[in-house]
Amino acid sequence: MPALLKTDLVGKIVWLGRVADRDAALQSGALSELWAGFDGPKGEAHGGMTRPSCSRVSDQYRRGTIIRNVRQFSVLSQEDLDAIAAQMGLSDLDPALLGATMVVAGIPDFSHLPPSSRLQATGGATLVVDMENRPCTLPARPIEDTHPSFGKRFKPAAAGRRGVTAWVEAEGMLRVGAKIRLHIPDQPVWAHLAATRGGI
Repeated sequence: MPALLKTDLVGKIVWLGRVADRDAALQSGALSELWAGFDGPKGEAHGGMTRPSCSRVSDQYRRGTIIRNVRQFSVLSQEDLDAIAAQMGLSDLDPALLGATMVVAGIPDFSHLPPSSRLQATGGATLVVDMENRPCTLPARPIEDTHPSFGKRFKPAAAGRRGVTAWVEAEGMLRVGAKIRLHIPDQPVWAHLAATRGGI
């Protein structure tokens, strides 16, 4: 019996991008297609099979420990982007300013997809959802450069809407306009989740 269930939720890739050099700029450059290899998006600064640990896993590792890279992709939904922009007081928000890799439309509550879900695109390229991404202050500068006085509004507006991080399980080409289907784990919610989170 399959451990992953194919759902009827099929979205569409509406934007692709790549951060070529994150030391130079967080901002990503828009692309019409992107090769997703086992080491991540081709030419992406966040790619690679491993990465230094960061604040997201500070309870598990000393900062800078080399760990498996499950943050090869930063994936957002168009719906969440629109909601962030509206709360910030903008008509729209360019995903390039957030250093995004991919934007998907048509899958509800995207930022809260179950960890280990799969996003499988036309042609077979498949991403594994690691977890919800967390808003940070890094996009504030590129946003501020484009929309003066709006940069500091991003982090609070993006809470619960920052999308997910993901890694490549099956290689393939991703293209703007391609369909992408959600597959979810056939697993109930862990009964002790609320208690271990302190009731959060």
